[in-house]
Amino acid sequence: MTAVTRAGMLRSLFTALSLGAFAGTAARAQTSKPHRVAFHVDQNDPEVMNLTLNNMRNVLDYYRDRHQEVTMELVAYGPGLHMLREDTSPVKDRIKALSAVSFPSQITFSACHSTMEGMAKREGHPIPIIAQAGIVPAGVTRLIELQENDYRYIKP
Repeated sequence: MTAVTRAGMLRSLFTALSLGAFAGTAARAQTSKPHRVAFHVDQNDPEVMNLTLNNMRNVLDYYRDRHQEVTMELVAYGPGLHMLREDTSPVKDRIKALSAVSFPSQITFSACHSTMEGMAKREGHPIPIIAQAGIVPAGVTRLIELQENDYRYIKP
């Protein structure tokens, strides 16, 4: 083989390998499944609540910077339900702000109905929940369901 032929073959091989690597990277980026994260708050502690919201924002920013989708759900029960109560939440403004910037990713806040019923009975009135939160039958079983659906569990 002449030097010209070998050089041409090496150039062709290099080009093919480069294109293959690029195509593989693009395909992985397009087919990567969304990241799923479940957060859990069961303490009436503003530091824990703020740490959780910081973690959620960091996760959102991390995957957004990489053009990857992330779905997160925060489940609050027991004393942690105060995080999602309209009348007692020390972080409701932060939750509202985080909800506003989450699109196109998904952030869900879930309040435990069992805890709400117990609090309502003890306090003698219905428990108001912030507009950004939904109600699930039981916080513990919601966490189980999320983990069964490939959510990664985080408890700050």
